Amino acid sequence: MKRLLVVVDMQNDFIDGSLGTKEAQAIVGRVEEKIRQYETDREGEVVFTLDTHFANYLETLEGKRLPVPHCVKDTDGWKLHPSLEGYAGKRYEKSTFGCVAMARDLEKGEYESVEFVGLCTDICVIANAMILRTVFPGTPITVDASCCAGVTPESHRNALEAMKACQIDIVGE
Repeated sequence: MKRLLVVVDMQNDFIDGSLGTKEAQAIVGRVEEKIRQYETDREGEVVFTLDTHFANYLETLEGKRLPVPHCVKDTDGWKLHPSLEGYAGKRYEKSTFGCVAMARDLEKGEYESVEFVGLCTDICVIANAMILRTVFPGTPITVDASCCAGVTPESHRNALEAMKACQIDIVGE
């Protein structure tokens, strides 16, 4: 059985682009180190999610509620941070917060543990962690808080507490 690392939306627009924050910028090096740890472990597997929108973003429900174009496919903002682009691992594009396609694909595997890092703790990290909590009810799931950032520090902390209540382990606080 393998250990799985899910790297959520470590894309330019969330780091230093249209929705970037200093907290997101601060975790890039730690996320890269975590990916390296999994890649050097023969029992480790890494997957990435990519928030993916299109030219009609502002016409979508999300675009109406968050009218900030971001992660438009094939733009620089959509790409993984340059320090992370060269790492192996399947990429899952998603047009909303949680990635159902990733969950369906991963549920075929057997994992001794699943760990999450990335952005944004209070939106896409929590959504994907909850989906995989459902898919893998008996598998330990962990979120490394030191490798995540939320829209705000307060919403980051709130998301961590919500995940704790759903039997997701939080480390790196």
